[in-house]
Amino acid sequence: MSQTFPKHEKLKSRKTIERLFTEGKSFKKFPVKVFFIEVENAEYTQAAFAVPKRNFKLAVQRNHIKRKLREAYRLNKEQLIINNGKKFALLFLYLGKENPDYSFLEQSVVSLLKKISYESN
Repeated sequence: MSQTFPKHEKLKSRKTIERLFTEGKSFKKFPVKVFFIEVENAEYTQAAFAVPKRNFKLAVQRNHIKRKLREAYRLNKEQLIINNGKKFALLFLYLGKENPDYSFLEQSVVSLLKKISYESN
């Protein structure tokens, strides 16, 4: 599998994002919380990333953290391929109050992806 994050893998559907918060399950591994639902008839697993404005007032800071989250997901998304071809909608939410180190974020994302693949089997 290629380690890219193309446009068709980005979660943009408002309906799906709303479903994530109402029907979806979630796991937390500080400083990241992931909401996920299994999506029927989907071609790809889609992911979105969010950083609350309450904790980071400057858009530059929020974008920097989202960039780190996307990179950690992009490099480790093959963890989800293990689950028999199931496709998911994912939303990663950053919960911390200060700017994180990339390696710390990556450990959290990897742990959460493994939990999702284990839970779905």
